[in-house]
Amino acid sequence: MKTKHSIVREYIQSKILDGTYEPHQKISSESELMERFSVSRHTVRLAIGDLVNQGWLYRKQGAGTYCAERNETGSNDYNRKNIAIITTNISNYIFPSIIQGAESLLSKNDYQVSLYSTDNDHENEKKILEKILTYNVDGVIIEPTQSAISNPNINYYLNLEKSNIPYIMINAYYDELEPLSITIDDEKGGFIQTEHLIEQGHENILGFFKTDDLQGTRRMKGYLKAHRSHHVQIRPSNIITYHTQEIMTKPQEELEKILELPNEEWPTAIVCYNDELAMLLLDVLRKKNIKVPEDISLIGYDNSLLSRVSEVKLTTIKHPQSEMGEAAAKMILNLINRKQGLNKEEVEESIVYEPELIKRNSTKDIRELV
Repeated sequence: MKTKHSIVREYIQSKILDGTYEPHQKISSESELMERFSVSRHTVRLAIGDLVNQGWLYRKQGAGTYCAERNETGSNDYNRKNIAIITTNISNYIFPSIIQGAESLLSKNDYQVSLYSTDNDHENEKKILEKILTYNVDGVIIEPTQSAISNPNINYYLNLEKSNIPYIMINAYYDELEPLSITIDDEKGGFIQTEHLIEQGHENILGFFKTDDLQGTRRMKGYLKAHRSHHVQIRPSNIITYHTQEIMTKPQEELEKILELPNEEWPTAIVCYNDELAMLLLDVLRKKNIKVPEDISLIGYDNSLLSRVSEVKLTTIKHPQSEMGEAAAKMILNLINRKQGLNKEEVEESIVYEPELIKRNSTKDIRELV
C-alpha cells in the first residue's frame, strides 16, 4: 500500500510530466496540497523534500516551491542508447513478431529496448509515458491506446515533443498529433475482406468490429463501402461492435443470439475484426455444430499464426508484422540521427502498407447454390 507522502509525490510528478507545471513555475502551495489529499503539512513537506532532492523541484526562500528544468537534473544521461517500444500487448498474437522485427535492427545499432504494454488502457499508457519522460529515453515506438477514442494523455506526447524525444506510431495514430506513423490501409483491408465474400455470392454478411481502436472503425468503413460499391443492401443488424474489454464476451453472445434465429435468417458469412476474434467465433460455431465454410464462411485479418493452426485454415488479410517492426526501428533511428546532426538530408515520411488477401479454406463460393 502506498504511503500518503508517496501519493502526494506522484501527483506532483504527474503534473510536471503532463506539462501542467512548466519549468520555473510555482507549484501548488502546501496548504492546497494538504486540503487536496487530506494530509498533514509534515506529509506534504516529505513529498516535496523527496522531489527537491531528486531534482524535480527547487525552493525559493520565502517564495514557495518551483518546478525545476528537467534537463538540469542529469536525467538526460540516464539510460542512454535506449529506445522504448509501447504496444497494446506484448506476449501474444502478432505483437511478438512486430517487436522482434524492431528489436533485431535496434540491437545491431547498439540500442537497448525497453518493452511496455498498455493493455489498451489509457491509465496504463499514462504511467508508461511518465516513466519514459522520467528516464528520458532516446526515442519511442508507440502503438496508440484506444486510438478511436479521445485520448486523455495528449499532454504527455506534447511533453515528449517539448523534450525533443522523437516518437513514431504504428498500426494507428492519434490524429490530432499528426505524428510519423507506419500503418496498413485498414479501410481498404475491410473492403477487400467484404468484397471477397460478395464476389463469392454472399449478401447476408455479418461484421464484427472493435471500435475503440482506429483500425476497427476503418475496417468497418471498408465493409460498408464494399456493400455500396457492389450494390448489396446493408443490414444494420449485421454490424456488431465491441470494445477491447468485451472481446471475451460480447461478440460470442451476439453471435449466439443470431444463431437462435431460424436457419434461413442466419448470415452466410462473417467478417471479423482480426484472426483472434475469428478463432473465438469459430468456437461458438463448433459448439452449435455449424461447419466452416460449409454452413457459414469466415474471414479474418492479420494473417497471424492463429489463421494457420486450426483445422480451419483462415482466409485473412496480410499484416506485415516483422517488416513493420523493422521499418519502425529504421524510422526512429533516422529521427535520432537527424536530431544528433546526422542524416540532415533524409526526410522521413509516414508509411502505409497495402493490404493483401490471403486465401485459404474458410470461405466458400455459394453462387452455384443460389
